[in-house]
Amino acid sequence: MSTDVTAKSPAPAPPGRSGPAAGSGLLRLMLDGLRRNMRQYGMLIALGLIVALFAVWTDGDLLLPHNVSNLVLQNAYVLILAIGMMLVIIAGHIDLSVGSLTAFVGAFAAVLTVQHSVPWPLAVVLCLVVGAAAGAAQGFFIAYLGIPSFIVTLAGMLIFRGFTEILLKGQTLGPFPDGLQKMFTGFLPEAGPHTNYHNLTLLLGLVLIAAVVWQEVRDRRRQQEFALDVLPTRLFLLKLVALVAAVLTLTLLLASYKGAPLVLIILGVLVAGYGYVMRNAVFGRHIYAIGGNLPAAKLSGVKDKKVTFYVFLNMGALAALAGLAIAARLNAASPKAGLNYELEAIASSFIGGASMSGGVGTVLGAIIGGLVLGVLNNGMNLLSVGTDWQQVIKGFALLVAVGFDVWNKRKSGS
Repeated sequence: MSTDVTAKSPAPAPPGRSGPAAGSGLLRLMLDGLRRNMRQYGMLIALGLIVALFAVWTDGDLLLPHNVSNLVLQNAYVLILAIGMMLVIIAGHIDLSVGSLTAFVGAFAAVLTVQHSVPWPLAVVLCLVVGAAAGAAQGFFIAYLGIPSFIVTLAGMLIFRGFTEILLKGQTLGPFPDGLQKMFTGFLPEAGPHTNYHNLTLLLGLVLIAAVVWQEVRDRRRQQEFALDVLPTRLFLLKLVALVAAVLTLTLLLASYKGAPLVLIILGVLVAGYGYVMRNAVFGRHIYAIGGNLPAAKLSGVKDKKVTFYVFLNMGALAALAGLAIAARLNAASPKAGLNYELEAIASSFIGGASMSGGVGTVLGAIIGGLVLGVLNNGMNLLSVGTDWQQVIKGFALLVAVGFDVWNKRKSGS
């Protein structure tokens, strides 16, 4: 009697079991998630790689607590400008005047506080009003008279630079009052028991971690409620871990020096406020609408002229705030201040994911783009790279970022 022996294939591993198949499946899942979200996470990954590379090349000097603090103080004005510029680019426009406007506002603040002894809080308010008025004037010509933003802001660049020379009479004017300097160059005060870390900064970091986790979980649940694509669970958890680790690392670095700079608090408020407006408010959706498809936005009832007007008014106010920040850091107003600031803000926006055609971009992306440029500048300075090569490297970084955006759009379209 013969027995029929047949080879049996191994049974598939049940879900949840570890093994080569499970590992490769998870890897494919993560890669698919990254591909679908490459625009959003590409530059964030690039920022992490740049930080890691320069940390190695500088023997850790890049991540020393005092250098991280200086990195924030040195790039605050770029990050403030990048927020406003991102909104302008999303709306389908450009602003070439912000560098000259920052110089003009700094000169105006110096004339008020140094020459006329105006109290610095009142001077800050007046400077913000002047910046908003300058932006509103340009917005009027662009929105209601139909003059291209490139022409209007190019004219504004020349006008504000000329007014800066007139106010300062070709000379540097300073110093500024202590209160104005501390507003943009100071740190959170000491509080609580004596420890090896700055207590208020640690508390602020923990609150920020809780807020980030809550916001990410909330956004994921809302996307699931509307049947939108979300990251796979494991990739989402990996993202949360990375965000928490980044915030915790920055908190510990700042807390081990003098604490969080006050200008970082201002930046945090701006990022949270503008991020909410662009994600949730009607005005933010209208900005995306007119930049993405202006004829369709008009047919939908969007008041495109009004939106454009307020976008440039907002850009003027943020340029004024950046002008105060750089003037306070330098402790003087100079006729040559603000040179090429508009290019840095534009580059930060495009590196951070803005599209040349408008309708695409995020506030957080603008911050990431500004940090990429800031880390490049700081790291190359630590390595004693000449300014000539620094310009070349930053130019290539911008070209690669925009080229990646074009490639990504073509791939998505195909």
